[in-house]
Amino acid sequence: MARLRRRTCILSLGLLLLVVIVTLVLKTHAPTENPFDLPGAHELFPHIDGVENKADLKSVQKKKDDPLKVERDAQLEAILKKFSPPNYNLHAFYYIWYGNPKFDGKYIHWDHPQMPHWDSKVAQAYPQGRHSPPEDIGANFYPALGAYSSRDPSVLEAHMQQLRTAAIGVIAVSWYPPGMKDDNGEPIDDIVAMLMDAAHKYHVKVAFHIEPYRDRDEASMLKNIKYIIDVYGGHPAFFRHTTTSGKVLPLFYVYDSYLLNSEQWAKLLKHTESGSVRDTPYDAVFLALMVDEKHKRDILTAGFDGLYTYFATNGFSYGSTHRNWESIGTFCEDNNLLFVPSVGPGYVDTSVRPWNFQNTRNRINGKYYENALSAALQAKPHFISITSFNEWHEGTQIEMAVPRAGQAPYLDYLPNRPAVYLEITRKWGAIFGSERQRWQD
Repeated sequence: MARLRRRTCILSLGLLLLVVIVTLVLKTHAPTENPFDLPGAHELFPHIDGVENKADLKSVQKKKDDPLKVERDAQLEAILKKFSPPNYNLHAFYYIWYGNPKFDGKYIHWDHPQMPHWDSKVAQAYPQGRHSPPEDIGANFYPALGAYSSRDPSVLEAHMQQLRTAAIGVIAVSWYPPGMKDDNGEPIDDIVAMLMDAAHKYHVKVAFHIEPYRDRDEASMLKNIKYIIDVYGGHPAFFRHTTTSGKVLPLFYVYDSYLLNSEQWAKLLKHTESGSVRDTPYDAVFLALMVDEKHKRDILTAGFDGLYTYFATNGFSYGSTHRNWESIGTFCEDNNLLFVPSVGPGYVDTSVRPWNFQNTRNRINGKYYENALSAALQAKPHFISITSFNEWHEGTQIEMAVPRAGQAPYLDYLPNRPAVYLEITRKWGAIFGSERQRWQD
């Protein structure tokens, strides 16, 4: 029995020694590289990715390579915590047509010409010519950021912070197709991607405000809707609206929609038409501009999903007249249309239309804006649109402005702070949010 135990012990020791030797040999000849990091390995084995380990390695590497990014992300997170949540039912019209020599080689739009009156006899009584930035700009107010460029990343960053100060959740960016432009500017489509990246950082969404570009008709609209959705629809900042039927669709504002007749629009927007976008990957919510009262029926027969009023001058048009909003809202509710009244802080464009003083609306230190917001709420709108965040030529901006001396004295927001209209917007946005919840309950 003792001899058997000794034999078993010897065999066990021998087996253990063999295991140790084999382990050492294998370790000596083991490859020092990850086999999936070898050239061509991922092409040969695309299904083997080592996702978890690889992600960990990338994360560690990124921290080693770019500690500044980690710091910037922390700073951004701290900034975002200071703002109220964005209200995605509060939209602001936004313009990216501004330029300056540093980013664009010249001033764009800040040098806007003074437009002559259509009556040549009247025109003779008013100045004509172009403005000469940066001291003399085509606006009655002066921006706190100066005569900026819409291509300047620091300007986009500042704008997003101002939008979040106002709790605005969506900007409706004025848009022309690639290569096209307004009468006084340059093509702007190439700025949109940078704008959307900046917006996404601040949880702001971007909708498109389609301008009346050259030769706009139902066929070119279809082409451009496809372009916008194909190019920008996958971006996380791209705004989509959940309809009452549960569809999640892009939303488009269509400026001067009345320039096409109802039959033309119906080819694009009616379910019964063969070339319609309805129930295709390019279906969307389309909002028409209502100027005259007769446009209500035209908008309905054209197949639009709703309407907006744009103009900031109370009384300028039927659509922009505050006292008409309740009846317009009732019409929309009866016909399953979205109603989006447009409110503005005031209006003055005499820097570019020196003869147009009759449409000036004094801001009255914010009272004009608050009256417009109150009138909009009484109509129980689906969204409220703001004319505008930064249309400086028409003096409808809520962007921060500062006192400034010039050839002609600029208007300002005194005795209030430069951010006063952002603060008013935030206050009424909160009221709108609570009222909207009450209407739905």
